[in-house]
Amino acid sequence: MRRSQRRHRTVTAYWKDDTLVVLIPARMTRAEEKHWVAEMERKLQRPEPRRPASPKTSDDVLLARCAVLSAKYLDGTAVPASVRWVPPMRTRWASCTPVDATIRVSERLRKVPPWVLDYVLVHELAHLREPGHDAAFWTLVRRYPKTERAMGYLEGLAAAAGWGISEED
Repeated sequence: MRRSQRRHRTVTAYWKDDTLVVLIPARMTRAEEKHWVAEMERKLQRPEPRRPASPKTSDDVLLARCAVLSAKYLDGTAVPASVRWVPPMRTRWASCTPVDATIRVSERLRKVPPWVLDYVLVHELAHLREPGHDAAFWTLVRRYPKTERAMGYLEGLAAAAGWGISEED
C-alpha cells in the first residue's frame, strides 16, 4: 500500500513480482483503503477477456495491406513474394530482400498507428523497385502522404525507448 499526497481521486494497482502494489490518495480512510485493496486485487486476478486478433497479427493481412499500398502509391509494380512479422530487430524497423522479394517487419511495429505501419510497408515496397536509398527511392517513398510524419513518429519512438534505430536503417 502506498499513499500519495499528489494523488487526489484515482486508485491504481499493479503486480511487482509476487506483491500487489496499490496506490491511493493519502486522504482515504482505513475503510476506503481496505475496500480499494480488495477491489484492485480482484480486478488484477481476473483473467483478461479474450479480444479478437488484431489485423496486425497476421502475415497474410500484412501481405494484403502491401498489395493495397503498392497499388495506391507505387502503381502496383512492387509485389512482394512474402511479408511477415519477425522478432524485434536490433537496428531496423523492417527489411527487404529484393532478390527474393521478401519483406520482414519488426514486431515492435505491432502497436504503432496504422499510418505508421503503412509508411514502413511503403518504404520496404519501394526497395523492390529501388534497392538503395538514393533519390529515386525517396521519390517513390514520398508518394505516401504521411512519410515525414511517420518518420518523425518512429524517430521519437526509438529515442524514447533507447533502441538506437535510425531512419537510414
